[in-house]
Order: sequence, then C-alpha cells, then structure tokens
Amino acid sequence: MPIRSTKMPERFGLDRLATPIGIALLVTDAEGKLRALDWHDYEHRMRELLRLHYGTVDLDDRPAPAEMRTALSGYFEGELDQLSGIAWRTAGTPFQQKVWTALAQIPAGITLSYGALAATIGMPNAIRAVGHANGSNPISVVLPCHRLIGADGSLVKYGGGLARKRWLLRHEGVEV
Repeated sequence: MPIRSTKMPERFGLDRLATPIGIALLVTDAEGKLRALDWHDYEHRMRELLRLHYGTVDLDDRPAPAEMRTALSGYFEGELDQLSGIAWRTAGTPFQQKVWTALAQIPAGITLSYGALAATIGMPNAIRAVGHANGSNPISVVLPCHRLIGADGSLVKYGGGLARKRWLLRHEGVEV
C-alpha cells in the first residue's frame, strides 16, 4: 500500500501584473513575500517549479502587496533600482539558494557569465551546476537570471524566452 503524505499543501496567492513584455504572474505567501515570478505563457513551468520546491501547492487569486506591484511597475517604467526592495523567499537547496542570492547582487546593466558567477560564489568549477540552479530560479526578474550570459557574450537560455531576456537586458542598458 502506498504511503500518503500528511503534509498540508502550501497555500500561496497568485496575482497578475501587465508589463511591456507580457503578463507577469506573482506568487506570494501569507507574509507578502514573493515566492515566484514568471510569465503567463510559462504558467505550467512556474507551477512545476513550485511543485519541485514546495510539494503540493494551492494557488488562490489574491493581490500581491501594493508595494511589490509598485516596485515591479517602477522597474518596468525605468526605475531599475526598484527590484532590490522586493521581499522574497525561496525553498531551493542550499546551493541553489547561494546562486540565487548571488544573482540578486548583480546590478542592473551588468551581465556575468555562468563561470564568473560560479567564481563569485567560490566554486569556479561549478559552472554547469550554476546553470542548473539558474534554470530552477522561481523568481524571474527580481532574482535576475536574465543577467547571465554565455562566456562568449551570447544570450543563452532564459525560462521566459530569449526575446524577453533581450528586452530586459536592453531595458537595463546592455547592448545585445
């Protein structure tokens, strides 16, 4: 007989925010912390990342905190420093959390290669692992995975599509 989990599902709120590059899905917890940010056309991917990080998740339509919506709207209107004021929380592995925390430290308008980020976290040989952690980042834009590029300067992989990555980098003043 299979063993059933007695763990209650995580309950998060789901809100939507119109941006110049599509509808952003904002997932927040009861404390108003951002748990996921993805794009409407990648909702399935977002739900799968939530499942991997938290197990069973129930999403209820609930507005994100006004300050978060204002900060994100400000970012998309050109106030690039607004992202740093958004409270977030993740549930990845310690390594993933290390990578995601390092992502949050990359300033707008700056790009790094996966290798450079691996060196930044003190693990210069963990380039592929950094790439995998980056690909599992549930909080797009705020944890700016779009700022990672290939060693040759090329745009590589972005969960929301390369067109969005290109737009975000140009929006931040990066020539791509």
